[in-house]
Amino acid sequence: MKCRHCGGEDFWPFLDLGTAPPSNSYVAANALAAPELWYPLIIRTCSNCLLTQTEDFAERETFFSESYAYFSSFSTSWVNHARAYVETMVERYQLDGNSRVVEIAANDGYLLQFVKERGIACLGIEPTASTAAAARQKGIEIVEEFFGTALAKELAAEGWQADLMAANNVLAHVPDINDFVAGFALLLKPEGVATFEFPHLINMVAESQFDTAYHEHYSYLSLTAVERIFAANGLKVFDVETTPWHGGSLRVFASRAGAALRHRQASVDSVLDAERRAGIGERAFHAGFQASARRVRNDFVTYLIECESKGLKVAAYGAAAKGNTLLNFAGIKSDLIAFVVDKNPAKQGFYLPGSRIAIVDEARLKAEKPDKVVILPWNIQTEITNQLSYIRDWGGKFVTAIPVLKEH
Repeated sequence: MKCRHCGGEDFWPFLDLGTAPPSNSYVAANALAAPELWYPLIIRTCSNCLLTQTEDFAERETFFSESYAYFSSFSTSWVNHARAYVETMVERYQLDGNSRVVEIAANDGYLLQFVKERGIACLGIEPTASTAAAARQKGIEIVEEFFGTALAKELAAEGWQADLMAANNVLAHVPDINDFVAGFALLLKPEGVATFEFPHLINMVAESQFDTAYHEHYSYLSLTAVERIFAANGLKVFDVETTPWHGGSLRVFASRAGAALRHRQASVDSVLDAERRAGIGERAFHAGFQASARRVRNDFVTYLIECESKGLKVAAYGAAAKGNTLLNFAGIKSDLIAFVVDKNPAKQGFYLPGSRIAIVDEARLKAEKPDKVVILPWNIQTEITNQLSYIRDWGGKFVTAIPVLKEH
């Protein structure tokens, strides 16, 4: 194994979750008798550049297939976050009808719809056919390819150099992180700005968020590593914000290395200092994470077995990738969790990969009235508990497993 950024070969252990199927490869009913492909899910940290990364066992097309079923617009809180982002960026960088905005990993148009509403020219890059089609239905122009330097050169030649590039929760998803980042340096205008949002490695460790590890996430990011990667590929980090999304994320602002108007803000050094204090450059910080994952797993399994022994019915909500990581690491099947509810019709009628738990619509929840509902996408816990508050009418309780098992 070589580091996908610096090529180093010395790694610290971070997380070993055994094997798992791709977390978004939902199983059709007519395929239940067929085998699934499981891949090792092992994550290590490069001791040289501090990039935490998965060990590769399959091509990215295995994980981002035509039937990719993650649609951003099914989370109203995330759509509201995107709306607020567009409002802020338009004001901060004075974007108007003469500006150009490009989003990488545009998904179903959840963000660019608000750019389009303002009459600003926009383009989405989205390689998964299912979500790209949904974005086009919103009238958004989509290039259905993976982003990198080759595509950046093509788009720049076509006049698509951008005043603003947005990349939400995609930096972790790219196997060739150098080529991906270098593409931004090519496609930005000389004083253009790119923003990158991603879960912060510090929060992942502090809050035992091991379930955010899955094959589609090639990297687990700190600002320490990201700044080094950007500098090596023609970008400079000039500002950073923290957000509560996905258990605690960073929004990193970057420009071309030579941009004269983008001056480094104190926020950058503040976050870097916080990472140093947390021990980001020390082996112990990384190697100690495995014990947290085991603790969460053991507490979760014990809880479900106790529910079964008491004759209590347990269901789950949210057929999320992070939920699949938790369920498969814990070895949970439908004998302990009867079904999982998801409001995305593209997932309903399928089964979770690995655990083979049925994905159903909300009517099943109301009909069977389970005693416990495990919230798998804990990052939108408030949204879900508000949506399903009626389960308390029959004495039902919500459950989250991370960072510690808790009933709500």
